[in-house]
Amino acid sequence: MTTYDDRASLTDLTSTAERVRRSMEGVIEGKPEVVRLTLTVLLAEGHLLIEDVPGVGKTMLAKALAKSVDCSVRRIQFTPDLLPSDITGVSIYDQQRREFEFKPGAIFAQVVIGDEINRASPKTQSALLESMEERQVTIDGHSYGLPDPFMVVATQNPVEMEGTYPLPEAQRDRFMARVSIGYPHPEAELKMLDVHGGTSPLDDLQPVAHAHDIVKLIEAVRAVHVAEAVRRYAVQLVGATRTHPDLRLGASPRATLHLLRAAKASAALSGRDYCLPDDVQALAVAVLAHRLLPTAQAQLHRRGAEQIVGEILAQTPVPTAGGAARVPAPPYPAGPVHGAPQQPGARRP
Repeated sequence: MTTYDDRASLTDLTSTAERVRRSMEGVIEGKPEVVRLTLTVLLAEGHLLIEDVPGVGKTMLAKALAKSVDCSVRRIQFTPDLLPSDITGVSIYDQQRREFEFKPGAIFAQVVIGDEINRASPKTQSALLESMEERQVTIDGHSYGLPDPFMVVATQNPVEMEGTYPLPEAQRDRFMARVSIGYPHPEAELKMLDVHGGTSPLDDLQPVAHAHDIVKLIEAVRAVHVAEAVRRYAVQLVGATRTHPDLRLGASPRATLHLLRAAKASAALSGRDYCLPDDVQALAVAVLAHRLLPTAQAQLHRRGAEQIVGEILAQTPVPTAGGAARVPAPPYPAGPVHGAPQQPGARRP
């Protein structure tokens, strides 16, 4: 379990996260669950994929996070003619020094915003693979480390839209979670007209946390305790995706690791130094669904990955405090925003 010093760090975590949350919600109206998931991914050392139709605030969400934290920020507009070297950097020969000099690309920042990532070719998209997984870039045999913290927040339009390329499976698997913002409620949209009508709220947004604060909070999240029963529960959920008849590609072991990290971050944001099965349940759809590939038969019957994950949650026994297992009553839905975390219910025995 955590020590007294760890508990103090947990207190700092909740207060700092609350400041960042309020700052972001001043820009993103009526979407608290999306903001919470974004903070969860940040503190879990993951990367976030925001998928939705144009105009609902995907880039605005990424910019709100970047401006709320005093980190270095780079924005990459993905286009069909974008080259991998534009992202990673390139070695240029210096005639005066008679040697090659590395010129860093846009990936060398603490928060990287990849706007409309699926408008670039798969070759360019693959330039992010090493940096997202190993937090380094290798050019001409030399490896260059990326700064801490490091997070990629990518936006993409639905695949059915004009001029888009589907993300490769390896690319999707490196994103810890996927979220759709969705259309706002009429009241929130009306308030947005007042707030965004004259000037952009991003213009007045000031940092409320520093980069070194985020690094300390990430260390506090790592110290969150996860019981063996909760770890086994996460393994069972992910394992069920590999044998489900409606899925031709299940979740990878990396998905299990991401699910557990996200659950620890969610527990810390709730002020707890221990993880509950509810934390795993609440994040399962957001962490697992975008990695899965339904079969042609499932697609024919309009059964999406989110629905299948919900069924797996309903069928997998949940560990209880007494060491026994119980079958959950209703399945955990994804909510009005697909992949958004739900608040854990007070269902402890």
